[in-house]
Amino acid sequence: MNLGVDRFMQMTPERYQPGIGLRPGGERPDLESLITTLYQAMYETIALHSRMGLNVVVDVGHHNGYSVPRDILPSCARILKGLPVLFVGVHCPIEMVMERRLATWKAGYTEEGMVPEPVRLWQELVHIPGIYDLEVDTSVNSSKECADLIRRQLEEGPPPSAFRRIQS
Repeated sequence: MNLGVDRFMQMTPERYQPGIGLRPGGERPDLESLITTLYQAMYETIALHSRMGLNVVVDVGHHNGYSVPRDILPSCARILKGLPVLFVGVHCPIEMVMERRLATWKAGYTEEGMVPEPVRLWQELVHIPGIYDLEVDTSVNSSKECADLIRRQLEEGPPPSAFRRIQS
């Protein structure tokens, strides 16, 4: 099952967009309490799928860069307590991120030639606290190579422990 930010954003009514895709910076404090609920609902869905014996892949970023700290990641980790979770940190240098944004959305740097603040903050904040079972770099490895690294980690171990450490 593929559950993640893009799937959940597709289901989110327009008035609540960008939903769990809300970037750091506190620009929509009116959505933040709902964002917490949406993340909890997504993680309860993930937990249910896993408890039913289904393998789940989740593509999502977590940050605490809201108008007030929401501590969403530890809360979500607690929802998955006791379930097999391999937490993968996906890295990519900001220069490559900007190249990909330009190629995909034709949107990139500010008029001053700077990385937009929400993009810069995202790059920094999604890697806090930096506790992962595995880290991959999409500027060095292709999507297939990253998937192979993840598969090998699942097959050969060691057993995942990142979410257990994040829960506390």
